[in-house]
Amino acid sequence: MKKIVLGFILIASIIACSQNKNDMMQNPNITANNIAEEITKQIKHYPVEKQYKYRYNNSMCYFEISINDIPSFKDYQSSQNGSAFLINDLIFKSGKQKVSYKLLPSEGTELKDNTELQLTLLSYDQKNKNADDVEYSKFTLPQIEEKIAENYSKFKFSGAGKTYYEGSFDVNVEVPYDLQSPFENAQDLRKIDKKSLEEKLVKEYNKIRNIYQSKDKDKVARLLYDKLKNQMVTEYASPQKVKATWEEAKEILFNSDMEILPIEKYEMRFFGNGKLVALYADGSNPNTRGGNALVCHLKSGYGKGFLELKHLFYIPQGETEFKVY
Repeated sequence: MKKIVLGFILIASIIACSQNKNDMMQNPNITANNIAEEITKQIKHYPVEKQYKYRYNNSMCYFEISINDIPSFKDYQSSQNGSAFLINDLIFKSGKQKVSYKLLPSEGTELKDNTELQLTLLSYDQKNKNADDVEYSKFTLPQIEEKIAENYSKFKFSGAGKTYYEGSFDVNVEVPYDLQSPFENAQDLRKIDKKSLEEKLVKEYNKIRNIYQSKDKDKVARLLYDKLKNQMVTEYASPQKVKATWEEAKEILFNSDMEILPIEKYEMRFFGNGKLVALYADGSNPNTRGGNALVCHLKSGYGKGFLELKHLFYIPQGETEFKVY
């Protein structure tokens, strides 16, 4: 899939309505005109504003990274690459954070002996831009030692020969904020009949697809508010950054010639220890592999290519309808 790099992650929010199924009942006070102002009201600033990130290097594999069992970053394009990605938006409070990874072979159907993935946890202080990054920990894949001679050993990836490989590890971080995620007390969706849950989820996806396709600015603002607010709060964003991020979103979503692809060829996946669910592309189409099943095809305007709309649904305790983070 051709990547379009944004200053935010497009994640929609919607709740089914008891009276009119097409009404947007989540965040009813949010509009396209006030979303930036309302988000800015929630942002606090601190003497030290740590931004955590992972620097990665991979070889002979594609990979996905989740933080606290929520998708954070993936690379299904480059079998050998190195860059970095921020993770503050998935850190809700100080303490232990779970980092999970999944590897897939970039060549053939099995992972090779020389498969590599290295993840280095770093932070920088947004209030002190002249300071160097601080390094905390470095993760490398487990290896098996093969004795070649008395003084020489060869090491190979312990997951070699498998069609995929998964693992996880914990890290500790310190942030100045303490947030409660909207889904912290949500139901465990794995306990709901899978067929019924999938049918309900597909209906919600199609509602969102219609909202984006119709370019209803206020409804789109309500869809984006919760996730965008969390990202801006955890990144200590300035009013100027919040405004610029929303302006970028409007340019892409409202001023581009786009088509929202049909919801098809998907699999249902659970996240957040069962509190979140989403439809993900089944991998049969290389343009959408490893991503959410709701995809925007941009034909002109901001850029040409495919833009993944990343929806994560949850059902609060005591309720029966979806909300989306």
